[in-house]
Amino acid sequence: MFSIIDGDGCSGILKFCQKSKIKEDRGECLMPQKQYMARKKKEKCCHVTASTSAKKRLERFWSVFTKEDDVLICINADPDALACALAIKRLLRYRVKSMVIAHPNEIRRLNNVAMVERLKIPLERLGNVKVRNFAKKILVDSQPTHLPVFERIEFDAIIDHHPLTGKYESTFVDIRPEYGACSTMLGEYLRAGNMKPSAALATALFYAIKVDTQDFSKHSVLADGICFRYLFNVANRNLVKKFELADLRRSELKYFNVALSELTYSKGRFYSHLGNVRSPDILVNIADFLNHVDKIDWVLVSGIHKGKLVVIFRCDGYRKSAGKLAARIFSELGSAGGHKEAARAEVPLDNLSLGDKEFTTSALKRMATRHMK
Repeated sequence: MFSIIDGDGCSGILKFCQKSKIKEDRGECLMPQKQYMARKKKEKCCHVTASTSAKKRLERFWSVFTKEDDVLICINADPDALACALAIKRLLRYRVKSMVIAHPNEIRRLNNVAMVERLKIPLERLGNVKVRNFAKKILVDSQPTHLPVFERIEFDAIIDHHPLTGKYESTFVDIRPEYGACSTMLGEYLRAGNMKPSAALATALFYAIKVDTQDFSKHSVLADGICFRYLFNVANRNLVKKFELADLRRSELKYFNVALSELTYSKGRFYSHLGNVRSPDILVNIADFLNHVDKIDWVLVSGIHKGKLVVIFRCDGYRKSAGKLAARIFSELGSAGGHKEAARAEVPLDNLSLGDKEFTTSALKRMATRHMK
């Protein structure tokens, strides 16, 4: 097994990058209660140190595949994952027989829909794909523990930048939690292979780094900035603006009215429960909006979608961790976790033991307050 799990921001073409101590990370990945232990494979294990060059990483990634392989690239579709999947298709072009990008989640956010449509990204729903028909499987911008559907698949390669959540016995593992975006890692692979990205691929990677680092206002390392600068003159920045402006449906404006009417303030914290929502994405938009209010340390916005309570956490990340708070409150009831500035929890309503009562903003505040100083 080639296992590359780094503790600094330096590798290959970025050896000169400043080393950064891992603290905590950003994002909204869910961390289920149980830890996943991938089944052992027959390949010989070969642990690789954090100082492994980008060229070596790429060579070892390539060594996993043969020209006869049909390859399945699995993602939980968001801008970073979509961009990484496109980069992998570029890296493996002419090296494998065929490639399919598959995702389990429904793509609802208008930004993501615009990205897929304008870049013509070929996608399949994972439920419509026969996984056993693929000789090799890759998981990118995620880990098997993040979604139950991924736990059932034996991945040959895992590439991610989220906090490590399990022990994986895949043939190739490259997990670097200190990186702001997984697209930065794939950008390093491309440069190590002397592969100049097309305008479409550069646009996808450029946009993904902007999104995952929130224009570098969130956790990131020098490597993210270097990759971003490299892509700057290749990406179509006007197209990126199109993605960024496609944010809200007119029909979703009503939720802002509900959120503001339910808004409760206490000790520098905002709480708001919206009731039933068409999509959890509107909760993210509202939480991000409220997080811009001056002198607000925490934002918790919740809603009910398909029989689950979904809670979005936002904070500034300064001496706080949204991911840890989400886990403290909800990990025993459902899936919860994330990073310093942003986190998410999803809890089946049956686990809340509400009886005939409805979940309210007061209930959200009460549950959170018990776990906050």
